[in-house]
Amino acid sequence: MIGVSLKIRRAVPRDHRRISSLIFHESNTHRHLDWRTALEWIGERNFWVLEDHNTLLAAFACPEEPPNVAWIRLFAYDSLLSGTEAWSALWEFACTEIFTANPEVQVASIVTKQWFQTLLVASGFVPNLNIVMLELQLEDYLPPSGTGKYRIRPMREVDLDEVAEIDLEAFGPFWHNPADSLYRARSQSIWATVAEDEFGLIGYQISTGNPFGIHLARLGVRADAQGRGVGSALVSDLVQNSGVIGSGRLSVNTQEDNIASLKLYTKLGFKCTGEHYPVLVHSMRGGA
Repeated sequence: MIGVSLKIRRAVPRDHRRISSLIFHESNTHRHLDWRTALEWIGERNFWVLEDHNTLLAAFACPEEPPNVAWIRLFAYDSLLSGTEAWSALWEFACTEIFTANPEVQVASIVTKQWFQTLLVASGFVPNLNIVMLELQLEDYLPPSGTGKYRIRPMREVDLDEVAEIDLEAFGPFWHNPADSLYRARSQSIWATVAEDEFGLIGYQISTGNPFGIHLARLGVRADAQGRGVGSALVSDLVQNSGVIGSGRLSVNTQEDNIASLKLYTKLGFKCTGEHYPVLVHSMRGGA
């Protein structure tokens, strides 16, 4: 049970080790799939800890990035508390802080664990959509026939501001990755490329490696360049040059309502794995 000695405060750098210890107990932890580790968000405004005297019992982080969207990057708690006790205390406090600072913000989470979804729903979070997983086995790959008048080349650091513009145009403000996130994504990638024509950049992709193969983490094309085979060309270059041929497996995820992306991946031979992860949202407006 929650006692009167418990207090909530902002996380500070000296909490690093103790928050890391909480995260170590993975069964009591929700973490956002992110280009930053959860600990790298310490010092941001929306990062709090729950403690009893000098014992840190829980942590909660939902920094606002991109603007007006606060993804839940971390919720972790010690087994001395129940998940409900830890979450209720932190969320009640954080909810006031978050919406007082910005009434327009949406707090969102991609849920990978049922216990966390139960906590969110009980706190008024509502389903938005599902993230669906797709996978390409090399023997199923259907390469595109020819390319348009553009070229594919490695992404450079100087491209990132323009890539961020494409990202916002392709994904919209809710899913947008700003330049700083894309900088981190590029630095962690095994294959990052852009498509450009005579007017400038028109598309990009960033892919990462994992023990099971390669993951297409981000693919975006300018609205006025869609329908020209740019996305297919970027995936084709990825397959030919990134090591997919060696691993034999390429994965990707997308929103269930992103019809254009689903059509592209299906055309190239991707198949849905059956895995899906709900996106839940809480806002002053009562949804997304």
